[in-house]
Amino acid sequence: MDVSRYRAETPGCAEVIHFNNAGAALPPAVVVDTVVDYLREEAVRGGYELAAATRGRFEDVYASVARLLGARAEDVALADNATRSWQAVFYALRLGPGDKILTCRSEYASNAIAYLQSGARVEVVADDATGQLDVADLERRIDGNVKLISMNHVPTHSGLVNPAEQVGAIAERAGIPFLLDACQSAGQLDLDVTRLRCGALSATGRKYLRGPRGTGFLYVHPRLRDRLEPAMLDLHSATWTAPGRYEVDPTAKRFEVWERNFGITLGLGAAVDYALEIGLPAIEERVRVLAARLREALGALAGITVHDRGARKCGIVTFSAAGLPSPEVKERLAKAGINTSVTHRTSAQYEFTARDLPEAVRASVHYYNTDDEIDALVTEIGRITAAA
Repeated sequence: MDVSRYRAETPGCAEVIHFNNAGAALPPAVVVDTVVDYLREEAVRGGYELAAATRGRFEDVYASVARLLGARAEDVALADNATRSWQAVFYALRLGPGDKILTCRSEYASNAIAYLQSGARVEVVADDATGQLDVADLERRIDGNVKLISMNHVPTHSGLVNPAEQVGAIAERAGIPFLLDACQSAGQLDLDVTRLRCGALSATGRKYLRGPRGTGFLYVHPRLRDRLEPAMLDLHSATWTAPGRYEVDPTAKRFEVWERNFGITLGLGAAVDYALEIGLPAIEERVRVLAARLREALGALAGITVHDRGARKCGIVTFSAAGLPSPEVKERLAKAGINTSVTHRTSAQYEFTARDLPEAVRASVHYYNTDDEIDALVTEIGRITAAA
């Protein structure tokens, strides 16, 4: 991997040490230029006119996302964020009292809130000895009332990678829809929906894909899509065929709406193409190695506890410092030009409560980070804890 090239193509690398890729990664220049150039041209040609003239470029974004996921373009929908993508499928399931949802202990707040709002019964599957979802416990919980298996691939608050492929196989055998939140895995893990066997997968552009904020996408397998009518439709997702009739779009575009930001949509396409050019297997391996090195270095510091568990780990590294609130550690790192973030109990109540976890600093690495940057982060944390 030509890390020096990717850093040169990322203006932010010259300004800051960025370990907040799980929040929003630094975009490469081609993504920024794609968005800005489109907006400038739109300003002089007109929004409708430019969209019509560049229609083929927008269709290419579907094809790029499909390549990223090992899917077909007609199985891909584009949205303004991952939450909207996820909600489009979840609320189309129309679950309610008497139905059961199986999820993981590391589930994210937005998803859990939607489960509770539906009125369905939520069962949290146990973790195994490594900290990942226990697939044996998942199988034991399946009965005739289970109408959905839904979980995150990578949680927001730890470096865990859940065993999504095994879960997908169980769901497929049982004939239960499997909704996979890939918000933190898309762009850092090599994803293949055929291997994952998910009915639907949602993701964002701003995190490990290095795309613009306000972008997301959705994959929906035809066997699930054909039985779902979205909770909300418009003249893009459906056609008004007669005064008293309408027809829903046969593709995944049934989960979209007509209005969108065309410039940042093309920016998402540029980000996906950039990742595909590098290769997701290469990205995944470099991110894994950098994160492992960071965990080892942090674990050697006095007073630092690393909280990540799992048989398989990724680029998110979470830790806390004895006697120091994590928000304070984050702010001190920011003053040294190092970006991190903080994970809170309200983002993952199931796991924070079960493990009695404290708020933790989240340092999320990407392939453009370097060993020198990791050394700088660890050195600064050592200074902060020594001065406490």
